[in-house]
Amino acid sequence: MRRLTNALLVALFLVGISLPLGINLAGVDGADAEAENRTLAAWPEFDGSLDAIGRFGNRFGHWFEDHFGLRGRLIRWYGITRYYWMGVTPAPTVAVGQDGWLFYMEDGGLQDYTNEHPLSDDALTAWRSMIARSAAWSRARGITYLFAIAPDKYTIYPEYFPDTIRKLTPLSRTDQVMTATTDLGVVLDLRQPLLQHRNDERLFHKTDTHWNPRGAFLAYQQLMDAVHQRLPAVPAPLPRSAFDNATRLAPGMDLAGMIGLKRLISEEDLRLTPKTPRTYVVRVPDGGYATGGDPVIITEIPGSTLPRAVVFRDSFFSSLAPLVSEHFSRVVYLWQDNFDTDAIEKEKPDVVLHEMVGRHLHTIYAYPELTPEP
Repeated sequence: MRRLTNALLVALFLVGISLPLGINLAGVDGADAEAENRTLAAWPEFDGSLDAIGRFGNRFGHWFEDHFGLRGRLIRWYGITRYYWMGVTPAPTVAVGQDGWLFYMEDGGLQDYTNEHPLSDDALTAWRSMIARSAAWSRARGITYLFAIAPDKYTIYPEYFPDTIRKLTPLSRTDQVMTATTDLGVVLDLRQPLLQHRNDERLFHKTDTHWNPRGAFLAYQQLMDAVHQRLPAVPAPLPRSAFDNATRLAPGMDLAGMIGLKRLISEEDLRLTPKTPRTYVVRVPDGGYATGGDPVIITEIPGSTLPRAVVFRDSFFSSLAPLVSEHFSRVVYLWQDNFDTDAIEKEKPDVVLHEMVGRHLHTIYAYPELTPEP
């Protein structure tokens, strides 16, 4: 009986480790890129060259790790046991908060919440100098410049953050930068309108890193009001009455995808629908969207004589772009953190907007010397 039991265990083990490969050989791909919310490794190109031969094994390994049979199901089952049974996530990049809220812990997110490392005096001086030089360089060319700091959702809704994590100090890096640059008159604290209206309606997605359209709208109003005050040729922001509220049940968003539960977790998506059609069109990329994640997005209003703009931005500006695009004849959106004088001189805009999410003050360093003197 012992021999038989051992033989059965060995057979089951061999079947178990061979099953994923067998499924692949049967022509079934076990990957689920949509559920994982990332780009999976592609099948390695092989042109017969020595270089391709040398790299094939490593690239095939990456492909197999992402596509082996049952991968999608196994990830989903693992996520289910961790999330629903243990109340935690299977990925250290995501934390489970209260009432179904998920929070992003990487890219400076955890440090930004805990205020673990305040900016040093030298670092704070560098941020102030970078912003001041960018504003001065723009002003010397007749360009209106604004620097805006977008908040993460734990800044607006800290009560939903995991209660096992504590702040080390109440002073954040955003607080430090705002205090150090108040006199410059070009830095916008996008936290304020959201904190003021946080209880009126939910302003962030529960299962996504970003603000929802209603939270983004408040930031848009503050941003475009500041632009209009400095350059009246740019129209004032639209009122909320120009939009209808819309609600839909949506599958889990980016954070749900990071833990493999995009199709099992859902949330109420609070949207805004414009009452009048959009006037802008997306020129780059062809067939793209203003809300996309492309490195370069260009929108234009055909026949418009409104001012032009360049926007340096991160993912938080994606939901602002459809609103902002209605205020300029042409907008070039560049997904980058640095102030780029070459791009500005090429485009010759009237307005430059420089947006950055607050947690990036932990992962990005300011280099004032990259911006030339006016």
